[in-house]
Amino acid sequence: MAPEHSLALSGSDAAALQPIAGAGVAAANPEFLTTVEAAGLLRLSPRTLEKQRVLGGGPRFRKFGARVVYALADLRAWADDNTFGMTSDPGYATRDSVR
Repeated sequence: MAPEHSLALSGSDAAALQPIAGAGVAAANPEFLTTVEAAGLLRLSPRTLEKQRVLGGGPRFRKFGARVVYALADLRAWADDNTFGMTSDPGYATRDSVR
């Protein structure tokens, strides 16, 4: 049986996701992350997530007015869907987006 893979917040990731001073939000475990926070969690560039929003292939996102946020559960699901054991696994070489 394959080991279960899931994103977990390490100490440095959790520290990077602290709320803005005075925001009044309990963000010890934030449910929604900004593009910069989501990119840091996934170890991607924020620009990569921005491109994936346009071209497709990235994690699901939400818009609250003009603000784009990512649900932590959606980021975990996207990371889990992009798990492979070897380069010959089905779906490894396919691209979800068009350049």
